[in-house]
Amino acid sequence: MNPTKLIEQMNHPDREVRLQALRAWKALEKAGKVPKPALRENDANNHIHTIYSFSPYSPVKAAFCAYQAGLGTMGIMDHDSLSGAREFLNACDILGTAATVGFEFRCHFRLPGLGSRRINNPDQNDHSYVAVHGIPHQNIDSLNAFLAPYRERRNDRNRRMVKKINDRFESFGIRLDFEADVLPLSMAREGGSVTERHLMYALSVKIADRFGRGQGTVDFLDRELKIALSDKVRGYLLDGDNPHYLYDLLGVLKSDTSFFYLDAEEESCEISALVAEAQKAGAIVAYPYLGDVGGSVTGDKRPQKFEDDILDELIAEVAAKGIWAVAYMPTRNTREQLDRLRGLCREKAFFEISGEDINSPRQKFECEALKDPAYANLIQSTWALIGHEKAATLDPEDGMFTPKTEKAFPDLEERIRHFAEIGRSC
Repeated sequence: MNPTKLIEQMNHPDREVRLQALRAWKALEKAGKVPKPALRENDANNHIHTIYSFSPYSPVKAAFCAYQAGLGTMGIMDHDSLSGAREFLNACDILGTAATVGFEFRCHFRLPGLGSRRINNPDQNDHSYVAVHGIPHQNIDSLNAFLAPYRERRNDRNRRMVKKINDRFESFGIRLDFEADVLPLSMAREGGSVTERHLMYALSVKIADRFGRGQGTVDFLDRELKIALSDKVRGYLLDGDNPHYLYDLLGVLKSDTSFFYLDAEEESCEISALVAEAQKAGAIVAYPYLGDVGGSVTGDKRPQKFEDDILDELIAEVAAKGIWAVAYMPTRNTREQLDRLRGLCREKAFFEISGEDINSPRQKFECEALKDPAYANLIQSTWALIGHEKAATLDPEDGMFTPKTEKAFPDLEERIRHFAEIGRSC
């Protein structure tokens, strides 16, 4: 079959068609009809979103793109959902790459004595993103069942946010319908989540249809919405043939969510409840560090304060909540920010995990920052994460943070080396 057609089918609506397309690609690869990428053991990404939250990639396509980028390891990390996890694992098995399974969730995280604070959620105080990594495969379905009612509650809030969007945009001849315009963009019918990005994508479609791709949309953003566009983004939006047009427009609209955002309440639980549920399933809960944005390292974040002013107190509170790991993104932060964070991680004996958030077609799957020898520990920790997941899938008592394992390997660094050996041997 035509290789281009096979790549297209990796995003087909039917999961079995997607997997069959990947099998057919591997058959072409084995026959020498398409090149086989050189996989790098020293590159990793543990934070790849798919269509089961918000992304241009199905789990099959996400795994394929990471594989084509040379990643020897990869991890799925959807918001509020594990519905794409088994497909992702199947895809990685077909490709012959190592994989980890996780999800991202937002929790209430009130800090005693610090008042109402912005932590790592750009939109809401006292509210934190939490990453759940290394889920033993026998517990994927039970954790997904735990998440299901939160997805439903999130949709209740989504409907109310659509109303706020309409209140602002109806005077411009633009109106969204949640059922007709937003839900079809998601995988809610198969247990996927509907995020704020889905709302902004649906709004982007309406704006582009109303004003046209190119000068008309740019004029609307300039004159009516009073949004300052960078030269780079302006160039993207003036190009009517830009294949990523709607994603670029979404990025502009989501840069300031205050016009539609409503605080998440019912769809979030207290951090302690999530930690208990995840640890019961044998998963590893990580606090994802965001870090203040001044002059954005990646050039696509507006200046904003997050945890840096309270980082010492926050890390102590994270430890008190029973969280064993911290996740961070070397591409996003400065060396000074990460040196401080990593020092605190060493003090608390936290497992350090890295993953570059992938949810847009302009993002690279490979992480250039991981070529820096200073972050070699993040490659080792990725293999340890894989080793944990494999071991705990075979026997929950053999997970990385069980009493049995902590007794056998009380030193965290020794434990990481042990589990990395398991990961690399699988």
